[in-house]
Amino acid sequence: MSADYILDEEFTGKNFEEIDIKYKDFENCTFHNCNFTQCDFMAVTFIDCNFFDCNFNDTKINYVSLRGAFFTKCNFTNVNFAMTDQVIYDFGFKDCLLDYAKFYKLKLKKMQFINCSMVAVDFMSSDLTEVVFDNCNLRHAVFMDTIANKADFTTSYDFTIDPEKNKLKKAQFSVDGLKGLLMKYDIVVK
Repeated sequence: MSADYILDEEFTGKNFEEIDIKYKDFENCTFHNCNFTQCDFMAVTFIDCNFFDCNFNDTKINYVSLRGAFFTKCNFTNVNFAMTDQVIYDFGFKDCLLDYAKFYKLKLKKMQFINCSMVAVDFMSSDLTEVVFDNCNLRHAVFMDTIANKADFTTSYDFTIDPEKNKLKKAQFSVDGLKGLLMKYDIVVK
C-alpha cells in the first residue's frame, strides 16, 4: 500500500504496520479482523470507515481523524484517545473492549457506546453531553469534572459518579444506577 489516499477498499485479516498507516487517508473503507497493534497512527484520517473484530490493543493513535468511523467487536484496551483530532470527528463503538482507555478532555457529544466493556476508562474533564452508554460495564471508570448533561446511563452498570464533581443536568439513570450516584455518602440502596 503506497497511496496516500485509499478509497472504497476492503481489508480482511491484514496485519497493518506503521508504513501501511502513517500519513494516509482512508475513505469509505471496511476493515475485518485486522491487527493494528504495531502501528503508530500519526496523521491518519478515517472517513466513513467501518471496523469489525479489529485489534488496537495498546496502539498509539496520536493525531488521528475519525469522521464517521464505527467500531464493532474491536479491542481498544489501554488506548489513549486524548490526542485524536477534534476539529471534525464522529465515531462510535458497539460490542467493543475499551478497558483502561483514555478519553481525557475530549468532546464526545452524542457519541454512542453500545454493549461495551469500559472498565477503568478515564473520562476526566470530558464533555459527555447526550452520550449514550447502552448496556456498558463502567466499573472503576473515572468521571471527574465531566459534563454529562442529558447523558443516558439507564442500561449501564457498575459505575460510580459523584454528582458534586460532575455536571449531570437531565442525565438519565435507572433506579438500579442510583447506588452509583450515592456511593460516596455510604448510603445503602435496596
